[in-house]
Amino acid sequence: MKYAIISDIHANLQALIAVLDKIDNIGVDQVVCLGDVVGYNGNPNECVEMVRERQIPTICGNHDAVACGASEPWGFNPVALAAAIWTRENLKAVNLDWLRSLPNTRRFEHFLAVHGSPMDRDTYMFSWEDVIPHLNFLKEQEVTVCFFGHTHCPGIFSADSNLSIDTFEDATRFMLEENKTYLINPGSVGQPRDGDRRAAFGLFDTDTREYELVRVSYPIKLAAEKVIEVGLPQFLAERLSLGR
Repeated sequence: MKYAIISDIHANLQALIAVLDKIDNIGVDQVVCLGDVVGYNGNPNECVEMVRERQIPTICGNHDAVACGASEPWGFNPVALAAAIWTRENLKAVNLDWLRSLPNTRRFEHFLAVHGSPMDRDTYMFSWEDVIPHLNFLKEQEVTVCFFGHTHCPGIFSADSNLSIDTFEDATRFMLEENKTYLINPGSVGQPRDGDRRAAFGLFDTDTREYELVRVSYPIKLAAEKVIEVGLPQFLAERLSLGR
């Protein structure tokens, strides 16, 4: 099967439309979302409804949990907090209910899907050292591939290699070996933070075990204008063009 792995949409409708159009053109068997459908940007209802209508299996991200009241924004910085409160106040009841229904993990035949780490949606994993504490959990789950988001930075981490965004500058396709465990971050659809402002997502072919990072341009100016229009902090609009 060929999977498209998307994450951290963060209410950026223009980026989501561009990514889903690209995925449709490529042709995949299943799209999987690693969470944070909402937060930061100005179209939370539209993004939730698009994911819902396409029946995309989705993980509950930390911003999703705060938006629907499943958790409180402990540790959110002032900008993230302002966006979280605005999102919670502006989501439709049906979309709040959908967010509350999302699981913390999803097990597929060939991989595990989580938001932050295999055991905690709020945990950031930027390096192999961050990944090590979670390896036993993956072993218990009998999975060798785990997709995660949350950091908004693409990366592939394994016991014998640590492939970061620097590697992705020269290569976008990687063959996953059968005897290794991989934790893979496809980057962010709606708020990239790795210096590349294009929306990012991943493709995983379970037959060939090839993983590909895909970048998609989208109308950033429109997304930024929507942030300002709804009264969210200007910084959230400005960072879209920086990819930070």
